[in-house]
Amino acid sequence: MAGTESRDVCVGRIAGVYGVKGWVRVKSFTDPPENIFKYKPWRLQGKSEAQTLTVSEGRCHGKGTVARLETVGDRDAAAALSGMDIFVERAQLPEADNGQYYWTDLEGLEVVTTDGALLGNVNSVIATGANDVLVVCGNSRRLIPFIVGDTVQSVDFETGTITVAWDPAF
Repeated sequence: MAGTESRDVCVGRIAGVYGVKGWVRVKSFTDPPENIFKYKPWRLQGKSEAQTLTVSEGRCHGKGTVARLETVGDRDAAAALSGMDIFVERAQLPEADNGQYYWTDLEGLEVVTTDGALLGNVNSVIATGANDVLVVCGNSRRLIPFIVGDTVQSVDFETGTITVAWDPAF
């Protein structure tokens, strides 16, 4: 998976404030949720600004997680971070198990049919509840279910391709 080490990966979002001493509520995208605290520093990205902060403390609280970030000392400073996405360097994440993939590693790969027809490149991956879906952009935009062994025949990072059993007319 050459080239994936320098990418940043979104692992969560600042969901709001917690208390009056600068703590924030965190919506973690990691499994289990408290794994988000293993990755440091956090690069927070808003619509028009970005900043890098270090987690001083973090813990599970109720059904969620909360964190105290260095240099964030009061409720107003914490509120200014609300809604920002949390990114970490891809190289910090553990290797995915065989047959498992990080979405960020799939983005940009070429998608071809089992007959060799080029459908385009993976623009993004979305969760639908039933299964993940590849958003493939080429001469048209396609939504292809990411079901390994059914729709998705293979993922080859060396060649940068995903082979799918998919009708190019669909």
